[in-house]
Amino acid sequence: MALVNWLKRYFVVIAGLLTLGYLLLPNIVVTVFSFNRPKGRFNYQWQQFSTDAWKDPCGVADMCGSLSISLQIAFWATVGATVLGSMIAFALVRYRFRARGTVNSLIFLPMAMPEVVMAASLLTLFLNLGAQLGFWTILIAHIMFCLSFVVVAVKARVMSMDPRLEEAARDLYASPVQTFLRVTLPIAAPGIAAGALLSFALSFDDFIITNFNAGSTVTFPMFVWGSAQRGTPVQINVIGTTMFLVAVLLVLVSMVIGNRRNRQKA
Repeated sequence: MALVNWLKRYFVVIAGLLTLGYLLLPNIVVTVFSFNRPKGRFNYQWQQFSTDAWKDPCGVADMCGSLSISLQIAFWATVGATVLGSMIAFALVRYRFRARGTVNSLIFLPMAMPEVVMAASLLTLFLNLGAQLGFWTILIAHIMFCLSFVVVAVKARVMSMDPRLEEAARDLYASPVQTFLRVTLPIAAPGIAAGALLSFALSFDDFIITNFNAGSTVTFPMFVWGSAQRGTPVQINVIGTTMFLVAVLLVLVSMVIGNRRNRQKA
């Protein structure tokens, strides 16, 4: 009976920990096999502990080149989608104009539409325009599908803002630019940051849309897909582990900053 009561009390915690463990299991496997020394071409079975891949992460031809392309595309796609998405979110929340409801509905289409449909549509558009497939077509495609996620994140933050704060700034003779930079932007910053991080992750990770519109350009996900057919080097696990650790570090840093701000407010 005591055990049943204990399970009822901590059921949510136990379920949450099990779910978290299930979600992190692939990352743990990737991390463990980044220290493997496989005997064949495929890094699917544990053979021997080794740090050779960590000492030479760019030892595989063209891998770091594809990684550099993915990082560049993800960075510029994040910048473009964050700037455009933030402006669209402010416009949808703060202003009334014709077709506002239609725009609100259309924003969700890239999120709801299957990626293969969007990829084929973008490819058709680029071919009809006579554009050469490559870095720029990938970048344009990534900005287009990341835009919706930024708009949703920023829009939710802007809708929760108290307009009286901006009114108080104007009452204290702050100019529109000062009001935006010192009041509006800091309040909306968490939503903008969330949209930017989500855009970077989606862009860096995308394969389907990229594969349709890449031409001869090879991004890191495309390199991984091609390697899986002829042999998976351990360095792929090293890059994956590094990206995972960087993401965890960013989350921890944001949590520490948020806790400090809450303590200062208290």
